[in-house]
Amino acid sequence: MAVSLTELQSTISSLLRTEQFKDYAPNGLQVEGKPTIEKIVSGVTASRAFIEAAIDAGADALLVHHGYFWRGEEQTIVGIKRKRIELLLNNQISLLAYHLPLDAHAELGNNVQLGRRLGLEQTGEMGRHSNHPIGLVGRLPRPMSCAELAAHIGDCLGRDPLIIEASLSAGGASQIESIAWCTGAAQSYIDLAVQAGVDAYLTGEISEPTVHIARESGVHFISAGHHATERYGVQALAAVLADKFDLAHQFIDIDNPV
Repeated sequence: MAVSLTELQSTISSLLRTEQFKDYAPNGLQVEGKPTIEKIVSGVTASRAFIEAAIDAGADALLVHHGYFWRGEEQTIVGIKRKRIELLLNNQISLLAYHLPLDAHAELGNNVQLGRRLGLEQTGEMGRHSNHPIGLVGRLPRPMSCAELAAHIGDCLGRDPLIIEASLSAGGASQIESIAWCTGAAQSYIDLAVQAGVDAYLTGEISEPTVHIARESGVHFISAGHHATERYGVQALAAVLADKFDLAHQFIDIDNPV
């Protein structure tokens, strides 16, 4: 079956309520291709390798979390950006990108989907942005040591996380039961996790100050990878669209160690 590009975009915008978010990049259609869509290829980032793989897969539209035209980014279409967009235009492939709306969605969002992937029981929220939760708070499937939690995350995500253990003298838990999480580059929100009183905080990336905050605050810190933690929302969204419009869907994972 097929759906018009206009209806597809409208459906996603309504589902994710994109108008409610003040974001760092435009949410929605970023590059316009053919007017009718039969196959969606989803992925995390619209890199050149991803676009080339999607062309080979026969994509009509790309659905990603990380698109183009970020705040502070060079506005001219030259160099790497020109080559990427040229590939899209030459092959009449549309690019649809959704950032914060896809992070925050209560059913399809990256945070919710990551929690389900790890078997976490959601019990609350952590912080607010654009009147939506920044992260989530919950409990592990069972109490775990730092080593056990690292192994569990590695099994679930297919990559070994970096864990910064909190000092026991600072109140670090020997057995982790409660956890807060926020996918991607959310290491700066560790203070919100401390305020939430959890045993551990999980996100994608880590910065130099994060290590000291974790050690001194009593909250264990887990860096599980920006890419690795944000693979699941876009797949969930694409699956809903494929079911609604009877479209073909394929997820293509371009490995990224960060």
